[in-house]
Amino acid sequence: MAKKKPKTTTETKIIEYAIESAIKPGDFIGYNEGWSFISGLEKVNEQIDGVADKNPLQAVDLIETFIAVCYEKAEEIDDSSGSFGMFVEELFCSWVDSRQKGKCDPGETVTRLLSWMDDDDYGFTYQLEKSVSKVLSKQGLNEFAAAIRIRFDAERNKDHHHRQLGETLKTIYAAGRDLKSYVSICEETELLPKDCEIIAGLLLSRRKPAKALEWVEKGLKIQKDGRLYRGSSYNLDTMKRDILTKLGRSEEAQEDAWQNFLKHPDEFSHKELIRHIPKQQRIEWHPRILEVINTAPLSSAITLLLRLQENERLAQRLRKTSDGSIEFLSHYTINPAAEKLAVDYPDVAAKLYQAMGLRIINAGKSKYYDAALSNFEQAKQCYEEADLEPVWMETVEKVMNNHARKYSFMPGFKQVVAGKGPSTEPSIIERAKTRWKK
Repeated sequence: MAKKKPKTTTETKIIEYAIESAIKPGDFIGYNEGWSFISGLEKVNEQIDGVADKNPLQAVDLIETFIAVCYEKAEEIDDSSGSFGMFVEELFCSWVDSRQKGKCDPGETVTRLLSWMDDDDYGFTYQLEKSVSKVLSKQGLNEFAAAIRIRFDAERNKDHHHRQLGETLKTIYAAGRDLKSYVSICEETELLPKDCEIIAGLLLSRRKPAKALEWVEKGLKIQKDGRLYRGSSYNLDTMKRDILTKLGRSEEAQEDAWQNFLKHPDEFSHKELIRHIPKQQRIEWHPRILEVINTAPLSSAITLLLRLQENERLAQRLRKTSDGSIEFLSHYTINPAAEKLAVDYPDVAAKLYQAMGLRIINAGKSKYYDAALSNFEQAKQCYEEADLEPVWMETVEKVMNNHARKYSFMPGFKQVVAGKGPSTEPSIIERAKTRWKK
């Protein structure tokens, strides 16, 4: 039996006025105004949360009004960021939570929720089941699953819609930790790698690691057939190794991590490998790991050698690497290496700073010219430290010849060449103190 709605109170009127004020009816909210606009809506929602603690049914009424108002506002906002849609999604979850606090009938809650999901011209309820399932009670989840199941059975001849309903059922069963139903719906639809991960997780929570391992391996087999699958899982490999360790098969877990590192030597596979090597064995493994890094792609090698503090090895590899190959790498890869090598290996650091500067001006990214000038100034200093001024002058000649028409860059570059780069200019604090003294 549905609960009666509370009478309109002064508090309700105050919050309704706050909703209307925050939603700014008639005003179009541009992209740049979105953050402050959503912040205003969230403050009103906090007021409703306060009401929910003492009078949940009154909160239900207010949230319903708030949701309706958001639908009215939908065409008056640029929601490219998706933040408005996420806010409305949170309102739906708060509505469910308040109804549960108010002891409302779970079946009626689900019925009304589905009616909203069916009549949604703006996509606010798209995949709403993922968030709502996290707040629904056990009984609410059962009602939700039963309602979707009826639709699922009725839509068997409509592939796309039937598949969507199957995914919704999977979400609900996973939230309710209903292993039997989850496995059953996978048998009726399509078993995806992510399904195997979820089933394995449920089995682990029931202390059945051997069974969980079977599902993990099944998921990996699906994922390795070379096709791009919906529902791929990036956790199956890690989960497999953790289960093997749990089963007392740590050597197999270690070998699996090693094979993965051999195929994909990068920061993440290295971290995973180290996790499965006992501390007392890591010194022994170090030369083997370095041997792999020696032939790894340049970007990964730089990151890994920095992490392992193998600066000399890194310097040796970079000396043998062409300037063009270094220029191709991102600033986030090169800059940490340049900073780390500047003291002991200035010749290599100069090469890196030069590459960062050339990368910017060759691409004509004028808004980063200040950064390029700073890079060239650091390159100059490092070349001088390494007694390689002729190499620096070759760089100067190259830049002068190839970029003479970049009028917003060349004056600053000539200053760098003359030894008057960005670092020689007084800071804003120094300029301010000088102004104050005057």
